[in-house]
Amino acid sequence: MQPQELWREIPQRYRLEASRCAKCGAVFFPPRHRCADCGNEKFEMTQLPREGKIVTFSVIRQAGADMIRMSPYAVCMIELEGGVRLEAQLVDVEPEAIKTGMRVRLEFRKIRESGEAGVICYGYKAVPA
Repeated sequence: MQPQELWREIPQRYRLEASRCAKCGAVFFPPRHRCADCGNEKFEMTQLPREGKIVTFSVIRQAGADMIRMSPYAVCMIELEGGVRLEAQLVDVEPEAIKTGMRVRLEFRKIRESGEAGVICYGYKAVPA
């Protein structure tokens, strides 16, 4: 199985699914099998909100070979409504305009092409809200 095929089997990558502890309600992304707060092992799947704010960010100016055509680009830590944090590339905004606290929305977009065949890998990216 190719990596891009495996990624398509991971629901949270495409649907932003998290696990919510059935005992204490703590939410984990990516999903976990044991609650870090209470130790419970029973969870229900929950859909994460797609909007939040930038907690911190970094602008990458010297990228690796597979990302050089995108540089400079920003990677940010986003706190979604409800408190879950995740990392995502921020697009559709100039690096100089990015600010901590900026409202963003997650969108499903092309991440990169893989291998000689150019198989496209998709995932989420952040855009200004």
